[in-house]
Amino acid sequence: MEKQIAELILPEGMLDHFDIEKIEQGTEGQDEKYIHIHLAEKNQLPESYDPAEYESKGFTEPKKLIDFPIRNKNVYLSIKRRRWRHKKDPNRIIYNDYSHLLGSRKITSEFSAFFKRYSSKREPNRLKR
Repeated sequence: MEKQIAELILPEGMLDHFDIEKIEQGTEGQDEKYIHIHLAEKNQLPESYDPAEYESKGFTEPKKLIDFPIRNKNVYLSIKRRRWRHKKDPNRIIYNDYSHLLGSRKITSEFSAFFKRYSSKREPNRLKR
């Protein structure tokens, strides 16, 4: 039931790639209520890579994004992206590409920029601005 409700709230297809770790509700500032959804990327190597060559090496630092409000509550998404390291060349790190989740969907610009930043073909040293 929780997953069905989350599918209504989160961008379409999000739960195909991310698991909900926890959901918090609270109050901040001048009695502003919020919902904070913590998501972690599933352990799914990008399709074009050989699982014998790569291993999951944890997550990036969680990125806190602001999503559209729900019932007068601010909505925050903390998203942890998984990274995979090449077993023989530890400097080769890859990420999944979620640009297909963007399409013409209505999402915040911050959310869109977050997903555009990572691609399965990029390595961390090229991600830094």
